[in-house]
Amino acid sequence: MTNKNVCEVFCYDEDKVERLQKDIETVDITGMSQMLKAIADKNRAKITYILCQDDELCVCDIALILGITIPNTSHHLRTLYKEGIVTSRKEGKLVFYSLKDPNIKQLITFALAHQERVTANV
Repeated sequence: MTNKNVCEVFCYDEDKVERLQKDIETVDITGMSQMLKAIADKNRAKITYILCQDDELCVCDIALILGITIPNTSHHLRTLYKEGIVTSRKEGKLVFYSLKDPNIKQLITFALAHQERVTANV
């Protein structure tokens, strides 16, 4: 049985391989991987998504929207904060979160559009 995902013969484009090997050494793949890993958790993906829909939300609002506890919400927000995905500000005893970088909103929008296309083609 042949695997349709594997080449049957080994050959490569030397110029492309060399160019891309050099290129990949200059990019922070580890940082990108960590950022995507942080968003990959279902609750953190939901938090990121709802922060794309509203400029700023309190931890309490986020917890109620997701139906999870405030401590659990805070844990997820800390992870997103450490990865530079969200930023926070304190107002009295309340803490508000927002996306740190507008590129995150684009990333979520593209990921959702991709998922819709994949689902439509199934």
